[in-house]
Amino acid sequence: MIVETISWLGSAPSGRVKLIDQTLLPVEEVYLERDDYRDIAGDIRRLAVRGAPAIGVAGALGVVLAMQEHAAARPNVFRARLAEVCGELAGTRPTAVNLCWAIDRVKRVVDSLPEETSAQRMLLSLESEAVAIMEQDRRLCRSIGEHGASLLPVGGRVLTHCNAGALATAGIGTALAVIYTAHEQGRKPSVWVDETRPLLQGARLTTWELMRAGIPATLICDNMAASIMAAGKVDIVVTGADRIAANGDTANKIGTYGVACLAARHGVPFYVAAPFSTFDLELSDGSRIPIEQRDSAEITAPLGVRFAPEGVDVFNPAFDVTPAELIAGIITDKGVLKPPLADSIRTHLAD
Repeated sequence: MIVETISWLGSAPSGRVKLIDQTLLPVEEVYLERDDYRDIAGDIRRLAVRGAPAIGVAGALGVVLAMQEHAAARPNVFRARLAEVCGELAGTRPTAVNLCWAIDRVKRVVDSLPEETSAQRMLLSLESEAVAIMEQDRRLCRSIGEHGASLLPVGGRVLTHCNAGALATAGIGTALAVIYTAHEQGRKPSVWVDETRPLLQGARLTTWELMRAGIPATLICDNMAASIMAAGKVDIVVTGADRIAANGDTANKIGTYGVACLAARHGVPFYVAAPFSTFDLELSDGSRIPIEQRDSAEITAPLGVRFAPEGVDVFNPAFDVTPAELIAGIITDKGVLKPPLADSIRTHLAD
């Protein structure tokens, strides 16, 4: 693994979550140990842990942390508190569906147990399911990489946006899993890394990962993507996703839609990489995906350095939606879904 982004230490009722603080990268590599779910909620909000699969794992483990405090409670008290905690953690970020998916999954385990089940037994069930989600994510990442690597030509020049690597998952990533696996197979990929404003996840995180893995990476400003595509220097675009609607419309970090438009203009195939847990089949299309609005300071004073005047109006959506018709395929743990995406999603993922 490039980095172990999130892990579970010990066991209930005294387990802890260990995670890397991504807000400090690449300057400092600091790992946090959390025994309070409120800290996990704060870490998700402030992007210390980020990336759709990773925050799903963090949310599930956060539920376990919260319920460790109630290991001796009456069963009805335990269940009532569980519902409250799940609501709190699910509300920390609205766009990435993996968060609600993972929290709902651990809660359903308890919901399926008999009413008289002890709090201790319910807690152990929560722990088992949360750890299973984490371990499953690691397998899914590997599978995504294996399915997608052959899409990269030998010596292929890949452009990616934001960070969809190990730091965004419990494993080796989604979009970067494709690149890592191609590298392992001797396909010799190189990567153009969009800086990804306003929080520079590409500059700070993706380059950090790729350099650790020994994969050639070149950092560019977001507004350089068009010129390098026009110059014929990009063979393929691969990004991650935070939520995918039933028709294939995909929400990802702000700026992804623009990259997809540029790729279409220049005849560069645009692929999305994501596990099954990122699909939201309850949403017919991308217009219904909730888009998180973040603090204006992320634009006016990124990383604490002010670039804009006090009081200026700011619009800061964290994500945008790429229409399915711009997507050449979605690389999943079940294979590469090809257009028409609505049909492929229904065939391969509806079960």
